[in-house]
Amino acid sequence: MQGRARRWAAGGWCLRAAVFLVSFALHACTPRPEVVIHAATGPVRVPVEVVATPDARAHGLMYRRDLAPDAGMLFVFPNETPQHFWMKNTPLPLDMVFIGRDRQVVGIVADTRPFSTNPLGVAAPSQFVLEVHAGFCARHGIDTGARVDFIHVPSTSQ
Repeated sequence: MQGRARRWAAGGWCLRAAVFLVSFALHACTPRPEVVIHAATGPVRVPVEVVATPDARAHGLMYRRDLAPDAGMLFVFPNETPQHFWMKNTPLPLDMVFIGRDRQVVGIVADTRPFSTNPLGVAAPSQFVLEVHAGFCARHGIDTGARVDFIHVPSTSQ
């Protein structure tokens, strides 16, 4: 009887390992959303977290102390309108890239001040806002007018 119990336990371990491996493989095959900005220096690929609901947009990067060095958060709005943000409860200095419905950068707010409650935005309406680490736009030559592509980004139609 002990032999059977050991074989059954070993079989259970193998089953758990197989489920883990299949789960990992499926996760690895899931397309990751990214933004590609066609800067003067060439295409810049940014893996993004997408926030498209009112609650998710309201929370954004608040209280977050980390963001991968070349990653960002993409805010998706239902319509193109003037967008304004503040940095309340946001400890990371950021660059904010405002993107129009036509997938063109319409403005950039660079090097935001953490925890500020001043409204930040640009004059032109936008439907998308990409937040990245402060200095990202300068480092990659990203400027107003750059074309933007979305890859595997839900809630957007190309």
